[in-house]
Amino acid sequence: MPESRAFRFVQFEFPWALGPADGRYVVRDAPDAAPTHVLVLATLGAPERRRLRDRRGRPALPQPPPTPVATARATVIDASAVEQHEADRWLAAAGVDEAIAARGVVARAVRAHRVASADPSVREPALSQALVVRAGHGAGEQVAEGRWSAARELSLVRPGGRATARRGAGLRPQERFAALLGGHAQALVCEELTLRARQDLEAGDLCQAALQLRAALEAALAELSRAAAPSPDTLRRVAELRERAPEVTALADAALVGGLPSDASTTLEATTQRLEAALRAAIAASF
Repeated sequence: MPESRAFRFVQFEFPWALGPADGRYVVRDAPDAAPTHVLVLATLGAPERRRLRDRRGRPALPQPPPTPVATARATVIDASAVEQHEADRWLAAAGVDEAIAARGVVARAVRAHRVASADPSVREPALSQALVVRAGHGAGEQVAEGRWSAARELSLVRPGGRATARRGAGLRPQERFAALLGGHAQALVCEELTLRARQDLEAGDLCQAALQLRAALEAALAELSRAAAPSPDTLRRVAELRERAPEVTALADAALVGGLPSDASTTLEATTQRLEAALRAAIAASF
């Protein structure tokens, strides 16, 4: 490869094994499409299984040291090389958007492994869970082996803004956690379903998102409507969600036959945001 061309990459390290076997994987959008990325997975610092087996039956120390865990490294490499000056310019500007896009490739691989292995315990990594996020560029074999010509750690703060805030950060989550754990409050079914719909949306899996959102909406309309003495704000939000329900139902039906319209993501995102807002309001009113 000419020295003037380079491959760009975004690299993550997560504090657990992602699931798929270590190796290089070519990512395509369709069987006959050109590759979009090469995903390189590697496990770092994994304890030997033999040593873990040998520990069984041993007396436990009063203050045992932390058990070593595996760290997963995932490198998402653009399949197309670019001129060196273009790679330098891209690296200088790389930030949150590039990290989000690359995490989507990793999430796609983890989802594929979960389905292929029929293992529901495999979890999809979030950007906030990464120990480090790097961007860089280098020669093909160089970046595939975890090395580079130039790289830097990415800040997950947008220019002039804050790091990506968690939804519901203003709802005193620690207080609610204690209430849920202590039996003073009960989680709504629609809350977990809404989280799954959000996860599917952020992973770009619109068919799954449509199906999850339909279930979340149905549960939310039932649960929020039967709340004791719902506030006028809650009633207004429920009415808005009920108006949106038929459109979401139509998208879910279309998802089952693989025929989502081009504007499906816009509709799903807007409705999910409305549902999240309704849940935040309902939870805040309960404190």
